[in-house]
Amino acid sequence: MIQTLRLVAALFAGMMFGLGLSVAQMIDPAKVIGFLNIFGAWDPSLAFVMGGGLAVNLILTPLIFKQARPWLADYFRLPAKTEIDRRIVLGGIIFGAGWGLAGYCPGPMITSLSFANSSIITIILAYLVGTWITQQALAWIDQRPSRLARA
Repeated sequence: MIQTLRLVAALFAGMMFGLGLSVAQMIDPAKVIGFLNIFGAWDPSLAFVMGGGLAVNLILTPLIFKQARPWLADYFRLPAKTEIDRRIVLGGIIFGAGWGLAGYCPGPMITSLSFANSSIITIILAYLVGTWITQQALAWIDQRPSRLARA
């Protein structure tokens, strides 16, 4: 029963997230590229969307962590890793480049599947190939000895 409730809650949260992306027009690549074009015809409207998300997070996160545990989980799952390493930097560069070139990041891209036109299908395929290439690159980076370890 609890597993079904968790799945329903996850489905509802995902649907609300997708609806929010749609209402905010974050699934429109032209809108996103306009936001990222800070040296041209900059469209700052998505900054308000992001600011709204940050404001909600700033208010609700401390309230959520005052609870002993989450409502639908046994414990809070927080990242154990806090340092900035090459994986984080490389991932940010790849994410930013992909977002700037295609006008999509993964959440809005998946939400855009509801349009099911040929360009979104091409972008999904590029996303899958890019994800695979990134996994291979990160595995290769992890196998190389760190410069700090050699010093």
